[in-house]
Amino acid sequence: MNRYIIFNKPYGVLSQFTPEDGSRSLAEFKLPAGVYAAGRLDKDSEGLLLLTNDGPMIEYLLNPKSEKPKTYWVLVERVPTEEELAQMRKGLKIEDYLTKPCSVEILDPQPDVAPRDPPVRLRKTVRDVWLEITIIEGKNRQVRKMTAAIGHPTLRLIRKKIGALELDDLPPGEWKEITKEKINLK
Repeated sequence: MNRYIIFNKPYGVLSQFTPEDGSRSLAEFKLPAGVYAAGRLDKDSEGLLLLTNDGPMIEYLLNPKSEKPKTYWVLVERVPTEEELAQMRKGLKIEDYLTKPCSVEILDPQPDVAPRDPPVRLRKTVRDVWLEITIIEGKNRQVRKMTAAIGHPTLRLIRKKIGALELDDLPPGEWKEITKEKINLK
């Protein structure tokens, strides 16, 4: 029987069950045996992680051709201009590739997000803002590289959605089982 789990991955946790270099891993969260992460979130990223034992679903999610949208809330340093956001929307040259067009908006009002442990450094003289960014690809640390390319480094990154599957109000470190029908990835 296939199982589908959504997990709110906390900051500092690897998206795998085997710890490395003293880092925390998924093993400490009492997830059901036999499920694996369908995709990754960096150790320093947070939010929605789908775990399943459905091999074809994992293959589909990891295949770049499926172009499934992933939505992130991203706290960036300073307030980007409309011109800088337009550059992101068109696509940016990052290392040896051009990112596909994405959607990006400044969240207004700014969201009330649970504090992170350890907290994000805040400077009294610099206004940081949350952006909502939706991409259809997922290269290594792509969102972080995109915000850095327009001069606004990422301070915190939370994946909120994969397709229509939403994190909602699931607390960090918690998980729940869902049905396959809930995973509407279009």
